[in-house]
Amino acid sequence: MHLAYKGAAFHGWQSQPNAVSVQSVIEDALSRYCRRPVQIVGAGRTDAGVNARMMIAHLDLDIEPSDCHRLVAALNAMVGRDIAIYGLHPVAPEAHARFDAVSRTYHYYAHTRKSPFTHDLSWFASPELDFDAMNAAAAMMIGRRDFTSFSKLHTDTRTNICDLREARWERIDADNWRFVITADRFLRNMVRAVVGTLVDVGRGKLAPDDVMKIIERKDRCAAGTSMPAHALFLWQVDYPYAF
Repeated sequence: MHLAYKGAAFHGWQSQPNAVSVQSVIEDALSRYCRRPVQIVGAGRTDAGVNARMMIAHLDLDIEPSDCHRLVAALNAMVGRDIAIYGLHPVAPEAHARFDAVSRTYHYYAHTRKSPFTHDLSWFASPELDFDAMNAAAAMMIGRRDFTSFSKLHTDTRTNICDLREARWERIDADNWRFVITADRFLRNMVRAVVGTLVDVGRGKLAPDDVMKIIERKDRCAAGTSMPAHALFLWQVDYPYAF
C-alpha cells in the first residue's frame, strides 16, 4: 500500500490504546470493507504530528489484483481527508514494508517570513540563521555512526548505529528552506533532534565542529532540542524492487 497523510490529527503512525493513529484508522477501514480483521505493517513509525508524503505498508488480502482500484476508492471514502491511499500493489509473499526498505528520506521545512499559508506545515525561523554554518555541520554528520545523542531515551532498538547518507539545507526560494536527510534507518525523534542541533549552530550557540563532539558523547542531553513535528515529512522510502 502506497499512502500519504497529514499528521496533525493523529498520535503518530502506530496503533496505541485510547489514541487515534494513522495505522488504526486504515485498519478499521480495511476491516469494515473486508468484514474481518486486517492488519498492516508500515515502513516506519512516525511520531505524533509528523507528516508523510510517502508511506509504504504491507498487508495480506485475498483479492484479485484487478480489484485493487475498487478497494483503494472505498478506503479513500472511509479514512477521512487527512489520509490518502494512492495504490495497492501485489508483491512477493515474503515482502516486508519495514525490513526490506534500503533507505528513508525526510524533509524538514522552514520559512523566514511570516505566512498564513505555510505555518501549519513549516517552522517559522529567524532570518538571521546562518544556513552556511548549518550545512557545514550537517556535512560532518554523514557516515556510519552511533547517533545515540539524537535518539529518544528508553527505546527498544538493538543498536543506535545508522548509515547517514545525505544531510543538507536547500533554499527553495527567498523565504523558504528545507532540510533533506537520508539514511538506511532512523532512531526515534532523530531527525527533529538533528535539526534542533543544526539550528543551534545557525544561531551561533554551537560551532559546526561541535557536532562531532555531540555525536561522540552518546548523550541525548548534549544535542539540541527536538523541533516541532508539524514541519517534518517522511518524504521517500526506497526498496530494492519495484512495485
